Formats: sequence, C-alpha cells, structure tokens
Amino acid sequence: MAGAEILLDTNIVSYLMRGGDLADRYRPHLKGKLLAVSFVTIGELYFGAEKRGWGELKWRSLNAMLSGLVAVPYDIEVARCYGRIVAHRHRIGRPITSNDTWIAACAVGYSIPLATHNATDFDEIPGLAVVTEQP
Repeated sequence: MAGAEILLDTNIVSYLMRGGDLADRYRPHLKGKLLAVSFVTIGELYFGAEKRGWGELKWRSLNAMLSGLVAVPYDIEVARCYGRIVAHRHRIGRPITSNDTWIAACAVGYSIPLATHNATDFDEIPGLAVVTEQP
C-alpha cells in the first residue's frame, strides 16, 4: 500500500458505524482515500460486539463495514516496527498498550497515516503520522 490510504483506529470505525458529530468531523479526512484497519482493530471490534451481545442486525452492519475496508495484516516488518515502538516508548518513560502498539506498527510499517481520536495514545512514535480531530 502506498499513496492515498489511511489507517482507521478502532474509535474511528466505531464513530463511522454510529454516525453523528464525530463521524462527520472525520469524513473529510477519509474522503477519496483507501480506508484500512489493522488486524488488531478487527479483533477489538469483534470483541466489543461479543461483549455487548450484539444481535444479527448489528453483526451484519459490522461485517458490512469491515468488508469495505482493507485489513492490514501482521508481517515481519510490522513486527519490527512493534519492537521499535515499544522499546522507544519505554526509553522515554511512556509505555504504550500492546493493541495501540500493533495499530501504530501497522501504520508505520506500511507508511500510512493513522486516523484516531486518541492522538495522545500515539504521541512520540517515530515515523507515525496522525490525523485527528481531538482537541
């Protein structure tokens, strides 16, 4: 992947599924771009649906949303980026959750920006471009 892509953090996919003000604020950043999600985001979304006991209609909506997105998989380069990010954040005294690290590693490994409403979770990650509407 290279060019007009953007990786969506889990919160952005959730906003787009629900609609509303936050979804509307991010749509201009996404228009005309190939939308991608990390394999971790897919897992987080499925976990949320299972945890909440979603019915068939919501499951269909989630699967329809995911079918329109490119899934960024784990690979060796993503794993290398994961290791660098975790080590860097520990060195600077800013540990990061495993899931956020994998999401960032997918963005860095594939050189695509990350759209997130939790920008501070991704501060100080070398090579990561963040797109946010977070105040």
